[in-house]
Amino acid sequence: MKPPCVMLLILASALISCTKIHSQELFASKVNSDASLFESMESNRNWPSYRGYFASGYLDQANLPDSFNVETSFNIKWNLEIPGLGLSCPVVWDDLVFITTAVSQEDKEGYKTGMYGDIEPVEDSSVHIWKIYCIDKTSGAIRWEQDAYQGIPKVKRHPKSSHANTTVATDGSHVIAFFGSEGLYCYDMEGALIWKRDFGLINSAWNVVESAEWEFCSSPIIFQDKVIIQADALNTAFVAALDLFTGETVWKKERDEISGWCTPNIYFDGDKPRVAVNGYKHRGGYDLDTGNEIWKMAGGGDIPIPTPVVWKDLLYFNSAHGRSAPLMAVKNSAAGEIPYPDNDSVPGEDFAWFYERGGSYMTSVLVYDSLLYRLRWNGSLACLDARTGKEFYQQTINPSSFIACPVASDGRIYMVSEVGDLYIAQAGKEYRLLKTIPLGEVSLVTPAITDGMIILRTAGHLIAAAVQ
Repeated sequence: MKPPCVMLLILASALISCTKIHSQELFASKVNSDASLFESMESNRNWPSYRGYFASGYLDQANLPDSFNVETSFNIKWNLEIPGLGLSCPVVWDDLVFITTAVSQEDKEGYKTGMYGDIEPVEDSSVHIWKIYCIDKTSGAIRWEQDAYQGIPKVKRHPKSSHANTTVATDGSHVIAFFGSEGLYCYDMEGALIWKRDFGLINSAWNVVESAEWEFCSSPIIFQDKVIIQADALNTAFVAALDLFTGETVWKKERDEISGWCTPNIYFDGDKPRVAVNGYKHRGGYDLDTGNEIWKMAGGGDIPIPTPVVWKDLLYFNSAHGRSAPLMAVKNSAAGEIPYPDNDSVPGEDFAWFYERGGSYMTSVLVYDSLLYRLRWNGSLACLDARTGKEFYQQTINPSSFIACPVASDGRIYMVSEVGDLYIAQAGKEYRLLKTIPLGEVSLVTPAITDGMIILRTAGHLIAAAVQ
């Protein structure tokens, strides 16, 4: 037993640490309306979660290089080998980059690229280690790494998937990693574990064929003092808010939903904060503070994957598979049970516009400079007016396959194909391809943008391109 004086010192240290954490300004604490949410998107300088700040997918005044070459290292700041398999996107806070992976000595199959209909999972029952890396943005050196969990995966992975698909979320004080059936973990910025949660088995599988296990892929998000998670699976379906500091459940709402792989988002109806979720039976909004359902709509693509995207007073949803592939702009004032539109021309008063066959299967849309960009798996890029839905063009970038979502910076759209080519197009109402840059490896991950640097993840590397 430790002496009383030592115990008092430990207690005092813990109290000081707790006070320090709670006294820090909460992430996006000044975001308190739909107007301030959009203003903060315009001025944001970090890339704190999946697809950046509130999944917006863009960061202006970043001064990215016009070109780079991975093979010759031209304009390559660093190129770090990442062991194992992981499809989590890089996340950036100030001078730190975060990434996850699942390492196994036996799972060597890698990723199957291309457009195909195979549904059977990879047969592998080897022991994996779920890891989180914190990397120095300037040097590419590993600041710290943590093994969150070790064991045999509880759910098999799709040939295009990994056991570390979800992107971490950070507010500059906490790092949240969600590995589905392997648990939810909260670390501080130095890599110390603060809390963890176990939600049991989350069997993310196609609801038609239960043998088609595809692993978990819904990333956590942080807003103010809450962690928001969505878990739609065969054996469970819920959306929940957890206390950021303790991990305790603030509220949890069960959902009548099939398996989905969607990350939630935050939006505002005036000054009322809401949680937006995509789905097939249950896309809609929940009150951030209470979890009460605000609105609900069923219908659309029956394998929901894309994340809701917010722009001013509109929310954009898309999905595909089956007979439907909707792309829709829903007003942030939506409430109650909303019927799925009968046609494109008169969708209803809760919509700004709606297209029954305009959506994409895999990728979330990008709304940038009042234009909406939708990238399909087959390389078809569409550009529409974000407010009216008027289409300006549809253009096939390359008849390849695209899983990663488009991102934008300083008037340019960045798109990564599965075979590992980065396509840079001019933003605007007319399509113009500026550059194609090979990355040297398969890539299924949305890039991250930070000041002076674009960070790309390939099958085995994390690559930072910056003007040298």
